[in-house]
Amino acid sequence: MVAWAVTSSDLLRKLLTDPRVSKDPRQHWPRYINGEISEDWPLHIWVSVQNMFTAYGKEHTRLRLLVSKAFTARRTEAQRPRIEQVTKELIDDLAAAPPGEPVDLREKFAYPLPIEVISQLFGVSDHSKPDLRRCVDGIFNTTITPEEAQVVQRDLYAILRDLVEFKRKTPGDDMTSGLIAARDEDGSRLTEAELVDTLLLMISAGHETTVNLLDHAITALLTHPDQLKLVRTGQHTWDDVIEETLRWQAPVANLPLRYAVEDIELDGIKIRKGEAIVAAYGAASREPSYEGEDADSFDIARPNKSHLTFGHGPHFCVGAPLARMEAGIALPALFDRFPELSLAVPPEQLRPLESFIANGHRELPVVCTPAH
Repeated sequence: MVAWAVTSSDLLRKLLTDPRVSKDPRQHWPRYINGEISEDWPLHIWVSVQNMFTAYGKEHTRLRLLVSKAFTARRTEAQRPRIEQVTKELIDDLAAAPPGEPVDLREKFAYPLPIEVISQLFGVSDHSKPDLRRCVDGIFNTTITPEEAQVVQRDLYAILRDLVEFKRKTPGDDMTSGLIAARDEDGSRLTEAELVDTLLLMISAGHETTVNLLDHAITALLTHPDQLKLVRTGQHTWDDVIEETLRWQAPVANLPLRYAVEDIELDGIKIRKGEAIVAAYGAASREPSYEGEDADSFDIARPNKSHLTFGHGPHFCVGAPLARMEAGIALPALFDRFPELSLAVPPEQLRPLESFIANGHRELPVVCTPAH
């Protein structure tokens, strides 16, 4: 499958707000409409879902409005005590590890924090979390086989349908119950497929981005001690760390797919009607013409930390405030508790995820030395 990768920050901003660009393959991708995209394609779920991620025009507005009403600033802020509690519990567990013994910080800290938060937000049960994680990891793994991709998709939908069935019988104060109630009040607003696929989007995207944000922020500070010193001495803030990490190592490097509704001319290049487009967020946020010749450097003192990590325009991520809050609580707590925190392996030995979508490490081995 061939697609245009848009790596220019300026061009990507234009395309993300251009009404001639759609995310709906059912209307605007001839290869999907004609049945050329088989269900065993590993990225099939990225284009086949029916939620605001793949909606266009009025349909996108309708679905986004529904989610935005559930994902309010009040509900996001209400997660703060829970985030603080989970952060403390995870850090206490890290402190209990044998002195000098390497710990995988991605597995023991960066991952469990956001999955606990998003699970509580949507009412996901404890027994579903391991399978949910396996399936979400599979969605972002772009090296799996077609057979593995189909198993992941089947299992993920089974988990989400079970969640909907349970919450329909026993509703609670969670976003799944809220979305069900909105549908049941007016069935024309949200179909059953849209309901399940909206949960898929919110739960998977709701933690994967934060996992990679924490992963890269920790790695960046451990490999740039001068930058860590700027934070510890109060010359710069943790917000500076978070925004520069989001710019320097976009947690989602590339996002499929968008489609040209009609022929589009961009700087002498024509994207023809029906052709697919990949938003290359990672590359766009490092563009020298936009960020300067040191765009590849991690610098929290950078005056312009503008980035496209959470998207731009109508598809801007509704969960961005939650991700920023989680990082803003977790990072200072971790570095305060472990002032001698260090990588357990040379940086070049850190292995990337098997994905051209998700940008993170397979493991993040560190040595945690608590403050005395």
